[in-house]
Amino acid sequence: MRIDPGLFQENERTAPADAAREFVEIGTTHLEVGGELPSVTVAYESWGTLNSDRSNAILVCHALTGDSHAIGWWERLIGPGKALDTDKFYIVATNCLGGCRGTTGPTSVHPDGSEYRCRFPIITVRDMVTVQKRAMESLGIDRLYAVAGGSMGGMQALDWTVAFPDAVDRAFITASCAAHSPMQIGFNEIVRQAILRDSAWKDGDYERPGPVAGLAVGRMVGHLSFLSEAALESKFGRRLQDKRTPDYHFGVEFEVESYLAHQGDKFTARFDANSLLYITRAIDYFELTSLVGSRSKYLFTSFVSDWLYPTHQSLKMHEMALAAGLASSHVEIDLPYGHDAFLLDGVQQARHLREFLAE
Repeated sequence: MRIDPGLFQENERTAPADAAREFVEIGTTHLEVGGELPSVTVAYESWGTLNSDRSNAILVCHALTGDSHAIGWWERLIGPGKALDTDKFYIVATNCLGGCRGTTGPTSVHPDGSEYRCRFPIITVRDMVTVQKRAMESLGIDRLYAVAGGSMGGMQALDWTVAFPDAVDRAFITASCAAHSPMQIGFNEIVRQAILRDSAWKDGDYERPGPVAGLAVGRMVGHLSFLSEAALESKFGRRLQDKRTPDYHFGVEFEVESYLAHQGDKFTARFDANSLLYITRAIDYFELTSLVGSRSKYLFTSFVSDWLYPTHQSLKMHEMALAAGLASSHVEIDLPYGHDAFLLDGVQQARHLREFLAE
């Protein structure tokens, strides 16, 4: 079986281009479950040109550990002539509220001059979407041609259509869900506990580098869940790391162990532990049971090998749209890459997305 090399390649798809980021201030923000942020900064990047009547804007929402650099992590879908065509559309992506890549979050400065850390209030997906809406208004965009996202980004896209039904025409939602299952919450809880049980976490009041051991282990668990058994078997099998026979110790023995350790350590250089706590909590709280009130058209895609966000969850959203009397379609794509397929598939997913945007 041929596995797309992009699934395991070292690349910069999740590294933001700092020089390309811009920032918009949206002022005081009141939060869904109480509390407020006296000042919110939103980091964003954009590609293409906003037309004269501002009707060609597409907002791209990122997944859990993504950022505003969508043209990097969704490089197979965004660009000239691609499904999210920057020759036709104005593509804009923000870093979500609570993130650590430019938008206000736990690493931001509290009014007292020090970092928020765990004084940062609990946030929800609805708060993320509300902040995005105000950011779009600040850019002069009152209505989106489309909103698009995968995984956590798909949750945001889905919520856009019910939170602001007059502000979005259509939604592309891939490898996502309307509410986490117990298994998905369980994976996130393992990630959180890896951080919380690291002695360097210090109740969230840590100095850099902070709880890097717990953060790395959490990332290893998360990264493993993004892949598929077939992909791991094809790439690593049971091969040993740089040796012919095992050493019979608790150090690195297998190639897959070395790979996961590398992914965990690399992650600690670009992501904040507190931010990961807040964002995973937000998506675990997310639950939409109806799309009544939405006025959007929907395209849902899912992947056969995605055991983290399985197809039945996309079908559930599709059924919710149909029950609300809305135009909706669902496509299941047979690729062996696991959850990360939504980042890699620039062919089948792209073809359906291109047709959807042309309707």
